[in-house]
Amino acid sequence: MALTLSLLWRGPLASCNFDCAYCPFAKRRDSRRTLEADRAVLRRFVDWIAARPAEDRLSILFIPWGEGVIRRHYREALLRLSHLPQMETVAIQTNLSAPMGWVAGADARRLAFWCTWHPGQMELGRFLERCATLRRHGIGFSAGVVGVPEHRPAVAALRAALSPEVYVWVNGLASHSYTAAEIDAFAAADPLFELSLHRPWPSRGQACGAGERSVAVDGDGTVRRCPFLAEPLGNLYRDDVAGLLRPRPCPAESCRCHIGYVQLDRLRLDEVFGRGLLPRIPAQPPTRAMARERLAQRTQVSATGR
Repeated sequence: MALTLSLLWRGPLASCNFDCAYCPFAKRRDSRRTLEADRAVLRRFVDWIAARPAEDRLSILFIPWGEGVIRRHYREALLRLSHLPQMETVAIQTNLSAPMGWVAGADARRLAFWCTWHPGQMELGRFLERCATLRRHGIGFSAGVVGVPEHRPAVAALRAALSPEVYVWVNGLASHSYTAAEIDAFAAADPLFELSLHRPWPSRGQACGAGERSVAVDGDGTVRRCPFLAEPLGNLYRDDVAGLLRPRPCPAESCRCHIGYVQLDRLRLDEVFGRGLLPRIPAQPPTRAMARERLAQRTQVSATGR
């Protein structure tokens, strides 16, 4: 039986070339040994995918702690995976600091990017140039910014510069209490902004696709339901993966991250993003009404104490 599964993969890489105040990995440098280990485990993972039956339907989101696209082994892995028949989508979170001309060698139907612009670290023009390269080669992507209040003009400029069909997202800062004016400004760029603004989402006992439709995989092959739950389900290289999958209610009190709460069944975010669930690319133009409909679910769950 064909396996249909999303995999969120993270290896040892934890270095980044940017110095963002809100990121714990800013300007961190990995040793040569760590980079070699990361290269080896990534190659092993790609080989595992390539050895799967062609009938499988697999989607991958690379979620490195650091910046992967500046590393050749990630670029090579993305290209190779994009040409495999098992792949539905292969995507990575990236700051777009690397030149992107290499995507010309990819199968554009499968490759996608979750792109984050960091004002102060990269000029908007250079970021837009990289986005234009992706569009020129038919590569899907979303682009976004961390919702630092001082970045409101930058977010508006990004939204104005990109084509309307490109989704611009804004991640709310948990440490900041937004004013109504700030919320309206960010929601003008990202109609779904309030979904991240109202984190964490109550999740204990809630139905979730993590562990059934989606799993997190570490460099050594350890499989977990999601990146935020420590309990292992098994190992990608030793176990029958299909045998690890089943519906499970969430054991955590709440879920704080987009890559986690998109799997909560009650939010029905698969209806918003469709095949673009992993790279954060909506299947249809999002509206603020979509966000508010799902925020109502938060209120209902909170009222029941679940």
